[in-house]
Amino acid sequence: MRLADRFEWGARTYVMGILNVTPDSFSGDGLRVDDAGAVERALAQAVDFMESGADILDVGGESTRPGAAPLGAEDEKRRVLPVIEAIARALPAAIVSVDTFKADVAAAALESGAHIVNDVWGLRADPEIGPLAAARGAPVVLMHNRSRPSAVVVDRLGGSYLGPDYDDFVEDVASEMLGLAQGALAAGIPRDQIILDPGVGFGKTVAQNMTLINRIDRFKALGYPVLSGPSRKSFIGRVLDLPVEERLEGTAAAVALSIVRGADIVRVHDTGAMVRVARMTDALLRARPDDPGP
Repeated sequence: MRLADRFEWGARTYVMGILNVTPDSFSGDGLRVDDAGAVERALAQAVDFMESGADILDVGGESTRPGAAPLGAEDEKRRVLPVIEAIARALPAAIVSVDTFKADVAAAALESGAHIVNDVWGLRADPEIGPLAAARGAPVVLMHNRSRPSAVVVDRLGGSYLGPDYDDFVEDVASEMLGLAQGALAAGIPRDQIILDPGVGFGKTVAQNMTLINRIDRFKALGYPVLSGPSRKSFIGRVLDLPVEERLEGTAAAVALSIVRGADIVRVHDTGAMVRVARMTDALLRARPDDPGP
């Protein structure tokens, strides 16, 4: 799939709805696929997301919450492939991304109907995944990530990180994001098939996560579309002192500011509500006094 055929960057904000096919998602919305009717429930969620206005469905089978246990490729495929196949059959117009950093999983997902590879390690965890995406003509989302299992703090509000040292946080992240893009180019992925993600919630402190959102304009200056994924993250819980199920308003604020600062895609759990936030924020940003309006 060519991004240029489906997305007009700058025209509006696109919404990626999260389908967590995992029992241990930090957000509490995980969908098991090892019991009767599970795939049907996942498909129903996908249909609801699309009817709510989602532009992309992001299917993931391995939790990326701080401190989560690693998952083998075969187990990950058993979780995500039935869901991707069901979406491809029932919603042929849907754009599906697979949230994985394993080449074997990405290959099977693309065969099953996925279009985009969303890699939380920016193609660095598996040396085969970049060449695979290039060979299949698949766009990639490359996320900045310095997560360290040894730097995780877990309490009643969930897991968060003790951030690694940076000389200049924003500039260091920007430089490393550019390095991810250069790695993708070296693997044969065309420039216009690359999306960058600054990695909100991955290896950053509360203040660093908020700084990332407030400085998305700096990452946009790198010349690639930018995805922001603040949805229900622990930094929201820590600022508002709220559990994961009560972070809708905090997520809305983070999504709106992400858009104001230039995000092209927002990745969210509460898809219907965040589609409305995105549409309203887009309308505010593009309003002109002589516009007759809707």
